[in-house]
Amino acid sequence: MEPIPNVEEIDLQKHLLVLQRRWIPFLGIFGIVLSAATLFALSTKPAYKAEASLLIKANRNSLLAELGEKTGRLEPLAVANNPLDTQVRVVESVPVIEDTISSLQLKDSGGKLLTIEDFRKKLKVEASKGTDILSISYTDEDPELAAKVVNTLVDTYIRRNVQANRAEAQAARKFILNQLPTTETSVRVAESALRQFREQNRIIVLQEEANAAVDTISKLEEDISQVQAQLADVTAQSEKLRNQVRLDSQQALVYSELSKIPGIQQLLVQLQEAQSQLAVEQTRYQPGHPSVINLEEKVAALSNLLQQRVQQVSGSNQGIAVKNLQVGDLRQDLIAELLKTEKERTGLEQRITQLSNSWYAYKQRASILPKLEQTQRELERKLKAAQGTYETLLTRLQEINVAENQSVENARKISPALIPEKPSVSKKRLIVGGGAIAGLLLGAIAAFGLDLIDRSVKTVREARELFGYTLLGIIPALNKNSKSKLNSESEGQVAIVNRDVPSFPLGDAYQMLQANLKFLNTDRKLRAIAVTSSVAKEGKSQVSANLAVAMAQVGHRVLLVDADMRRPSQHHIWRQNNIVGLSNMVVDQVALDTTVQKVMPNLDILPAGVVPPNPVALLDSNRMRTLVANFVEHYDFVIFDTPPLAGIVDAAVLGKLVDGILLVVRPGVVDWSSANAAKEFLTQSGQNVLGMVINGVNAKHEPDSYFYYTREQTSSFSLRTSEAQTLMEVIGRKIEDTPPKQNL
Repeated sequence: MEPIPNVEEIDLQKHLLVLQRRWIPFLGIFGIVLSAATLFALSTKPAYKAEASLLIKANRNSLLAELGEKTGRLEPLAVANNPLDTQVRVVESVPVIEDTISSLQLKDSGGKLLTIEDFRKKLKVEASKGTDILSISYTDEDPELAAKVVNTLVDTYIRRNVQANRAEAQAARKFILNQLPTTETSVRVAESALRQFREQNRIIVLQEEANAAVDTISKLEEDISQVQAQLADVTAQSEKLRNQVRLDSQQALVYSELSKIPGIQQLLVQLQEAQSQLAVEQTRYQPGHPSVINLEEKVAALSNLLQQRVQQVSGSNQGIAVKNLQVGDLRQDLIAELLKTEKERTGLEQRITQLSNSWYAYKQRASILPKLEQTQRELERKLKAAQGTYETLLTRLQEINVAENQSVENARKISPALIPEKPSVSKKRLIVGGGAIAGLLLGAIAAFGLDLIDRSVKTVREARELFGYTLLGIIPALNKNSKSKLNSESEGQVAIVNRDVPSFPLGDAYQMLQANLKFLNTDRKLRAIAVTSSVAKEGKSQVSANLAVAMAQVGHRVLLVDADMRRPSQHHIWRQNNIVGLSNMVVDQVALDTTVQKVMPNLDILPAGVVPPNPVALLDSNRMRTLVANFVEHYDFVIFDTPPLAGIVDAAVLGKLVDGILLVVRPGVVDWSSANAAKEFLTQSGQNVLGMVINGVNAKHEPDSYFYYTREQTSSFSLRTSEAQTLMEVIGRKIEDTPPKQNL
């Protein structure tokens, strides 16, 4: 099964969180714009609106002049336009407004004639949907003037409309009178062309002729097929008879004629008798016997004589076999049948030729009929168009003569403008509403603009995407009071769970953090970690202190070392002194039992001590390596509170001595450039980053839910500082002194 591709959707919750983070500029701009709109609305004076209605009718004169305007006219782009829209533009045209201003002497506040643009601002012309009614209204502070302006404007429009219609009628009449002679000549030319075409091509009714030609061609094709079938039969019979008599038709005719001549038949009988005698004598005598020779000469003489007679009769020098002249009755009948068949075949061939010639003639005529029909239709269309134009011009001329003598208008006043008694609907609400909308838009633009300019990491999601480290814990910020304590690095402003704030939900968050650290590496148990951040004010000391408390509460012996020898803060958090500490142990080799201070069961702190001039040299010394090893040997877990990574290498140096670094990230404090620089520094220095903890997370500002409790529950918690301090005093009285530790 293929994975479903990730589809980027619009994260509305993210945008709402931006507005929530930038609510001050958002509400400020919104209030300013809304206030300005309200003041402007209150300063406006009441205005009165007078309105009149016009009924728009069809423009007959424009139709009368339509023929003359088609040539060279630009067609409108909007084919299905509304005629009322055109009349709206006419009412708002410059000539109509100028006449109205001039008639009423309308002036502005400076005493000058009102300009067309100012007049149009007060004028409103609109077409009522689904009707032919045009509504014209004018708004002014003087109700009588408003009504007078509308009525004057309507009268001016109607008067100019009548004048325009009359002018159109005159132009149309002039055009038609000029076109009538030309149109009449066109009709006559079209009629003459159609008549000449029909006479030249012998056309009566082309459609009937075409139908008759089709029928005739079909009948001729059928007759040709029948005659061709008969010719095939006769040809077969003739071929059979020629094979029987072994003569062609010409020879059969010649032999038939020769057999009927008596002289030839007598010679043929004598020849046959001489041939018979010769055959008898050849059986009796030798070839050279006189009787045989005499008979051979007689046969040859008779044969030559017979050939001469045949040539004389037939007129051909071609020799004819004597045996073919010996025609019997059967052979004579076959020859006669052959001649009859040949004659019939010749007749059929002539019939086929005649039918084919007729078919070709009809076919040729039928092939030009479509072209003739097309030409005839074109001529008929031209004649019909010329006749239609001519008749239309005559009809329009009569209508124009009537319209020119009348006052024809396209608009009729159906409702004059009355003096309004009450002001028109106030625009104050619209102005205020528009101001509210504009304020919302401008406020949102400002909020998003500031959010884009602000390059700080704002949410847990952004932090995870930026660093890419394992998320080990999320420390919530419960409310404004707790937020100032939980996330501040100022002296005495970091709250400790169960001392300054209740255990829920902050204690649960740190318990989750220590549990995640415990199960982070199953092969090797973590014993020492360094806690740092990208920049200051991210709450690394607060995380270090409360993580130590969480580990001590589950029974681990924990040592919290303040390794920030530049700006130490753990002694302020735990309200202890910083006379001796880590720097003294490294430089002066002070014993651990004289520097460690017990603050609660299972938890000891080691202050930073005297601030040295070069903390890096102390942290990168062999003595420091020995101390770390001894800390791990005597305690279950050691937490080093180190300086931030911005421009300082202390955390990186100490990170090589411990099991790993825990990075603290606070949304709203660290920016992208500092975070990228810190990440790049950790990567280049080869640090083992265990993961990161997001500090000071406001559940209301997060698009995702990272806590098992609801945001409503989070907002309901408050810091009960006095109760926590009382509880801490009781716990302090119960702390037993721990046995002294060996000198390190």
